[in-house]
Amino acid sequence: MFIKWVRGGAAGLLCPLLGACLWAAVVAYKPVVIVHGLFDSSGDFRHLQHFINESHPGTNVTVIDLFDRSASLEPMWKQVEGFKTAIYPIMQNAADGVHFICYSQGGLICRGILSTLSDHNVQSFISLSSPQAGQYGDTDYLKYLFPQFVKSNLYHLCYTGIGQRISICNYWNDPHHRDMYLNSSDYLALLNSERPNPNSTEWKKNFLKIKKLVLIGGPDDGVITPWQSSQFGFYDDNETVVEIQNQDLYLRDVFGLKTLAARGDLMLCSVPGVQHVMWHSNETVFHVCMEKWLD
Repeated sequence: MFIKWVRGGAAGLLCPLLGACLWAAVVAYKPVVIVHGLFDSSGDFRHLQHFINESHPGTNVTVIDLFDRSASLEPMWKQVEGFKTAIYPIMQNAADGVHFICYSQGGLICRGILSTLSDHNVQSFISLSSPQAGQYGDTDYLKYLFPQFVKSNLYHLCYTGIGQRISICNYWNDPHHRDMYLNSSDYLALLNSERPNPNSTEWKKNFLKIKKLVLIGGPDDGVITPWQSSQFGFYDDNETVVEIQNQDLYLRDVFGLKTLAARGDLMLCSVPGVQHVMWHSNETVFHVCMEKWLD
């Protein structure tokens, strides 16, 4: 079963010699790869890097500097391929594997990498406030990007060939136009195997190579809509949230969520009081939800 509310704590390790402790810490911690979200850049993650280096001294932390700011609107598959090319050498140089921390839109990019890369060696995949089940909400981001649209009519743009060239439209999931989403979504519907996908079996096999999936989100996020999308919950056609354990994706185990839960490797960490732009700089979120999975 999956575990709600992950709590992390620094494990005390008594070493007779300080030098031995430091040496052990340096060699024990796996590299961490951070993938940013919409309109972010690598410089936005200095707090998270500090938290990691403070709790896991000597960890090699890489924030991938690609598709920054407005370039984050590029199509999702294009970003997957770009990030994959940048990350693959880090994996190849890490015999014991790497950890992923993937924020917001970056969490969906990381899912694309994990699904399509057959020889990845990702141990913990930490999805930090990412719209894993899609996005459907009137947020400031929506008003900025598409001032002439609201959530109820954005499907007119998103579910077209032109719309699918914009990243957010690749995971726009309108619960009132399900058929259009299934037929038009070039990214999320394929990644979720919600429409026939000849690669679905292989993608599931690849995804299940991860050792832990940690899904972090909270009710005061203000951007991910519904916020439960960060933990694979989503609206039905009445805009009532259906939690992960009752989602068809989970029940049919289409890409491995139920398998991960059965293994004890699916963790849900919900933290109230955190706004969307603060997840990666909130020290409590790091210690409670992430720290223990980065060994």
